[in-house]
Amino acid sequence: MAELKIDGLSCGYGGEDIVKNVSLTVKGGETAAIAGPNGCGKTTLLRAVCGLIPITAGKAFIDGKSVAEMSPKERARSIAMLSQTGAGGDYFGYTVLNTVLMGRYSRQKGTVFSETSREDISAAEKYISEVGLSGCEDRLITELSGGQLQRVFLARAFAQEPEILVLDEPANHLDIKSQNELAELLKRFTDSGKSIIGVFHDISFAAAVSDKILLMKDGEAAACGNTGDIIGSEKLSEVFGTDIRAYMKRILKIWE
Repeated sequence: MAELKIDGLSCGYGGEDIVKNVSLTVKGGETAAIAGPNGCGKTTLLRAVCGLIPITAGKAFIDGKSVAEMSPKERARSIAMLSQTGAGGDYFGYTVLNTVLMGRYSRQKGTVFSETSREDISAAEKYISEVGLSGCEDRLITELSGGQLQRVFLARAFAQEPEILVLDEPANHLDIKSQNELAELLKRFTDSGKSIIGVFHDISFAAAVSDKILLMKDGEAAACGNTGDIIGSEKLSEVFGTDIRAYMKRILKIWE
């Protein structure tokens, strides 16, 4: 059971804190969604949790150990991040299989990809299959659609076999069917006792996959609690500056 604890964390860029004094605990088997307006510090918080940018105050812990004190390889064995991707981006012409194999680096005994084992290849093929891309192993990722590319990077994150999965807009470029399949994959991940923390712009999707929600505004925690409590509170509308409940009801009327 993997636990992520964020305790009074502040971080940012160029000596300026974007995120200020945020706390959140994600226990093994839980998914925590981070939601809030654009530019409120959601992705910056994720980057600090993964050790990609310095923490200026507070700490982040994985099973009681400070993320800042872990080596890069140790972090990679504990936590994997799926960053935002987009169709039309600049990517090297690796195959799907080789891209997913990059997620096996922290599991390899050596330091070079020439030491990739049959076990690594089997694991990569397994996760490629899980995200629905069987048969695409030899395709170049530069030839894929945005949705397919997102699946490849998700498979690469799974291939790290982390205890904690960090997601930044994981449903980006995915169609409805793929979003539903993603939700099932995430549930399978947490059912194994592992934990997920992710940024979601789609409040409905966030509510469907999360156990708790952290609302952020202007770099600070505006509210944090069980998903049902947050969705049912006025804080949601306050943070986004619009009546979320009324908006969702208007959308639902289309299907009545």
